[in-house]
Amino acid sequence: MAYHFGSGKNSKLLYFTRNAFRMATPKSWLRSRLPAILAELENRPDREYIISRVNYYNRLSAGTVLPDDAVRLKDFRLKGNRSAYFFDSYEHARWFNPSLRWKYVFGDVTHVPEWPAIVKSRPVAGNNANSVLINLDKALHFTFLNDTTPFRSKSDRAIFRGLVDSKPHRIMFMDKYAGHPMVDAGITDRLPTLPSEWMKEKISLWKHLEYKFIMALEGLDVATNLKWVMSSNSVAVMPRPRYETWFMEGTLVPGYHYVEVMNDYSDLIEKMDYFTHHPDEAEQILHNAHEYISQFRNPQRERLIALLTLEKYFRMTGQL
Repeated sequence: MAYHFGSGKNSKLLYFTRNAFRMATPKSWLRSRLPAILAELENRPDREYIISRVNYYNRLSAGTVLPDDAVRLKDFRLKGNRSAYFFDSYEHARWFNPSLRWKYVFGDVTHVPEWPAIVKSRPVAGNNANSVLINLDKALHFTFLNDTTPFRSKSDRAIFRGLVDSKPHRIMFMDKYAGHPMVDAGITDRLPTLPSEWMKEKISLWKHLEYKFIMALEGLDVATNLKWVMSSNSVAVMPRPRYETWFMEGTLVPGYHYVEVMNDYSDLIEKMDYFTHHPDEAEQILHNAHEYISQFRNPQRERLIALLTLEKYFRMTGQL
């Protein structure tokens, strides 16, 4: 995704325009091309890497059973306010035989479904095989920025902007750091139950890049801002992730890809002070983060991985 406007976020207008053209593409033509596209895997130099990602997203084993109410692809319809989830799943589902069946759970998913299902997010820990990841709601989540300001030229402070929305861990963070001289902490909720001094105006993604440290705090599932923060020259700061998406947050290494803080954020100032006085180490984390981001920048490969992930879903459920 690369639809950046003044805010730094992806343009919804361009996103939906692209999907309108996608809906008009004859599905029969795509299905005729699918075998050749999947066969490209065998001659690719990155074959093992691709297979490892497919197996990470889809951990189903042979003989997996779907329930009777699994939806046929030909009956998959846009419903309610989940249009981004529909378009992002339709982008890849349209390549397959419309008689194939699947389950899906849209939204911020923090549990493992009872049946094998396509999801945007899943818990990192435990047996999460029934949660098969596809890159959903990606216009919101997959934003990368071109940050030209060096780490050492930025403010020594940390910044957090976002909705608290009754999330206990975010309320805990605001309790600790609202008004702190080293942390520009503000929420964009307008709820009477929250302290008015916590509330600040929304700012662009670019404005965040004035700070050396950007808080990437999980919301209902993952931290939405983590991708663009890791693409910048500001260091992502967060506790260890509990949930993951197509971004494979569960593979991120603390102290290597991001600065890890405790779940109660009590060591935040200590960690900021350390990396402010050890900029070489902070810049190494940035280098590692940029390398991690680079694996998602190849659209053709991302498409192949998604198609193989779905192909494995249909194959493991005995449909191929």
